[in-house]
Amino acid sequence: MTFCIITHVNHGKQHEKYYAYLPYVREMNIWLKYVDNVIVVAPLTLNEKDAISLEYLHSNIDFRIIPEFNLISIVSKCKTLIALPNILYAIYKAMKQSDHIHLRCPGNMGLLGAIVQILFPNKPKTAKYAGNWDHNAKQPITYKLQKWIISNTFLTKNMKVLVYGEWENSTHNVKPFFTASYYENEKLDCSPRPLKEKISFLFVGTLSNGKQPLYAVKMVEQLYKIGHNVQLTLYGEGNERKLLESYISENNLDKIVFLKGNQNQETLKQAYLANHFVVLPSLSEGWPKVVAEAMFWGCLPIASSVSCVPNMLDKGKRGMILEMNLDKDVKQIEALLTDENDFKNKISKAITWSRNYTLDVFEEEIKKMVQA
Repeated sequence: MTFCIITHVNHGKQHEKYYAYLPYVREMNIWLKYVDNVIVVAPLTLNEKDAISLEYLHSNIDFRIIPEFNLISIVSKCKTLIALPNILYAIYKAMKQSDHIHLRCPGNMGLLGAIVQILFPNKPKTAKYAGNWDHNAKQPITYKLQKWIISNTFLTKNMKVLVYGEWENSTHNVKPFFTASYYENEKLDCSPRPLKEKISFLFVGTLSNGKQPLYAVKMVEQLYKIGHNVQLTLYGEGNERKLLESYISENNLDKIVFLKGNQNQETLKQAYLANHFVVLPSLSEGWPKVVAEAMFWGCLPIASSVSCVPNMLDKGKRGMILEMNLDKDVKQIEALLTDENDFKNKISKAITWSRNYTLDVFEEEIKKMVQA
């Protein structure tokens, strides 16, 4: 079987091996276990591997390079229009030469792939929609368009659309799905960290406006100012790092807030095991792996009410849902810090729930779709 991947994810090449963003490749390597040949249509722009990069584990990869493109500025729009015919032809040719078409959405390539796949109604297809499937969410028009195309059973034939969460009025080709980070044999006994001495918070993710790391900093700052012994460690990089550094310096928070940059999966696992809470005040998510991973290791999530997060946290029974009002959210955390039984109960439920979603279960579901 020849398996075709259409994705906007930036790739790199080192020692004749292709690599890209670790969580994406780690998942794709599971899909690729069950195929003979792979065609990847994507940008090739990365210059070197880092702590959050991973190589594809497949010996027969035919990489079709397309230029990275966007519609942000007038110049970029002109460049995209010039490159568009060649990009569309590359997608069409790859799909024609493949036995199974796999789209990674949302994204610019996901949109083009959604349009071109209409020409191949008889080929088996899957689309992984890794963003927020909520049709009422505020999203770019390109996201809404590709959601409409891939869920429209008149235009799109023979496709399973994998989405995070369960949504009313979905078409029959939309399948609630999940993602996973750990295998069954990786499970370790873990218990809630005692709510005494220093209370430790984590932020794991891109340091960007969309993830709102500054809100996490301000929450911990407020807790510190009213007398709580707290600290926050942030893992990740992004364009808000300088803003965070300035805020930490200007407000004398360098003894309680720490920026650790990108780290590997083992380092993050140890962080989840050692800390009380993970904070994710994100504006948009699909299935936030950070939340599921933290729950797996007994680190209680404090997250915004986006996408399927309320379902993951069972409306607050397995964590805390942010109201995105600083005073109210600080009071919520304070209430939890003074009720250790409630804290332990939430963590116990979080661990039990998250450990149903292992890579073993995930791989079995992927295998069924590839071999169908």
